Amino acid sequence: MTAYLLKRLIIATLTLVLASIVVFAVMEILPGDPARLMLGMNANADQVELLRNQMGLNAPLVLRYLHWAGGLLSLDFGRSYTYSVPVIDLVRERIAVSLPLALIALALSTVIAIPVGVFSASRQGRAGDTLAMGAAQLGVAVPNFWFALMLIYLFAVWLHLVPAGGFPGWNAGIWPALKSLLLPAIALALPQAAILARVARSALIEVLNEDYIRTARAKGLPYRAVLWRHALRNAMIPVVTILGLQFAFLLAGTIIIENVFYLPGLGRLVFQAITQRDLIVVESIVMLLVAAVIVINLIVDFSYAIVDPRLRGRQ
Repeated sequence: MTAYLLKRLIIATLTLVLASIVVFAVMEILPGDPARLMLGMNANADQVELLRNQMGLNAPLVLRYLHWAGGLLSLDFGRSYTYSVPVIDLVRERIAVSLPLALIALALSTVIAIPVGVFSASRQGRAGDTLAMGAAQLGVAVPNFWFALMLIYLFAVWLHLVPAGGFPGWNAGIWPALKSLLLPAIALALPQAAILARVARSALIEVLNEDYIRTARAKGLPYRAVLWRHALRNAMIPVVTILGLQFAFLLAGTIIIENVFYLPGLGRLVFQAITQRDLIVVESIVMLLVAAVIVINLIVDFSYAIVDPRLRGRQ
């Protein structure tokens, strides 16, 4: 077990280092000069050069990378070129929107997917299974921004039940804030629920074909008890794995949804920073999201090894 955990930690660390190099390199080759964008296109060359020196943009690439990477280790993400405030302050402000949004979407995805997966597996090959999996296939195929637009039209424009966009802030109260996150969370959750339902169905069908399930049925246990108490519990290992991966995706993949609903989250901040060529903000937030994905995957690996002794034996 210790060897397995150590191996996963080493792989995660190397992945994080490689990701930091890739992110830094990609930001460097993007067109546009941050100093000229800040001063305007009419600024003379001397002013631009002076600002580049002040921002450290003229330093060698290796030194700039080491300085930036060292700051990340101490949670010093630098100072935004555009907002002139520490990047960590921007992250704290925006993650208060993105993190609850991802958690709500994950909860909705789970609540929708597990019953659908169980229903479909228990009716394998019948009309209910075909209908449920057809809906799941549709959910996988349709992009979440289309769901977002349809939800806005139905619940905000037509029924006037929730706001079409914006975020009042948590100071306005828990319910107004959650109300503004409801439609974005549903738009994020539907495609993920479709994926999770298909995984739950496949895992449950495999478990239902095991000998111990047939033995339980032969002893006279009701089918519902066998399905929910025995089969579903043993089918949850791949489902939990997918849930961990989905949370990482929901936390890192909200750029489109946050822009559709005009939410001041991390995704929208990254989008604005790219358009403004605020490299330090883009680099730092992307690395923060990459680190979150790696840590969540690491937690999933650890929990998987704890739950499934066969994995520890193979390692």
